[in-house]
Amino acid sequence: MEPWLANMSKSEHVIDFSRIKASCSNCNMQELCLPRGLNPDDLQRLEHVVKGSRPLHKGEHVFRTNDAFSAFYAIRSGSVKSYMIDDSGEEQVIGFYFPGEILGFDAVDNNMHSCSVVAMETTTYCSLPYNKLNEISQQIPDLQNQLFRLLSREFTKENQMLLSINRRPAEERIATFLVSLSGRFKRMGYSECAFNLPMSRQEIGNYLGLTIETVSRFLSRFQSNGLIDINRKEIRINDLPALHEICDGNRSLPPNKNNSVA
Repeated sequence: MEPWLANMSKSEHVIDFSRIKASCSNCNMQELCLPRGLNPDDLQRLEHVVKGSRPLHKGEHVFRTNDAFSAFYAIRSGSVKSYMIDDSGEEQVIGFYFPGEILGFDAVDNNMHSCSVVAMETTTYCSLPYNKLNEISQQIPDLQNQLFRLLSREFTKENQMLLSINRRPAEERIATFLVSLSGRFKRMGYSECAFNLPMSRQEIGNYLGLTIETVSRFLSRFQSNGLIDINRKEIRINDLPALHEICDGNRSLPPNKNNSVA
């Protein structure tokens, strides 16, 4: 069994992203990350510029709001969240990122980061210095195109999530969140039905505009109706089509059959 997989049952495994490690040339994320479509010679050129990080521990930042823009960042292992501080001083979670996903696009316009990114668990990342981008793009023409594709994907993901949670019932918001994570994990080549949630219930609620009690109540409702199984941070999706139906507003679940809370 691979070292980043933790047993959930005899037939299912949960991805432990804090233990996934890779480099450009043999990275199992290269179809999702910057090297996508690059030939071996281009990969070697890229590896001379890309810098690996020391491990960040939970609570340490990749960058903070108003930091100068210096690089794009690709998550190698672990997971992070992005957030902003509103006018009242409260944290607003605006995204979660996993291995193979790229950070830093928020600073392209003003050369300054508009949000903060913090590790939710032990995390490593690769950085591509921005001041080297023009130079390396001349050597690797496909790199700039890939950055544009990733930027487009990031905007599309944000817009889809905003459309999904705006003015929708809590049940649909949470189902959409789970379905979105499932799709992202599947795209990374991992199980779409068994994974860990490194974020807390409170962080999920903050992101979706719900209270922690509401998040726990509906996760419990999904579980009591057999759609998912929950063991602390471990999630197993038993009925993905049913979650899709809830996302689309075509299905609603009855209240919990018991009073257990996820």
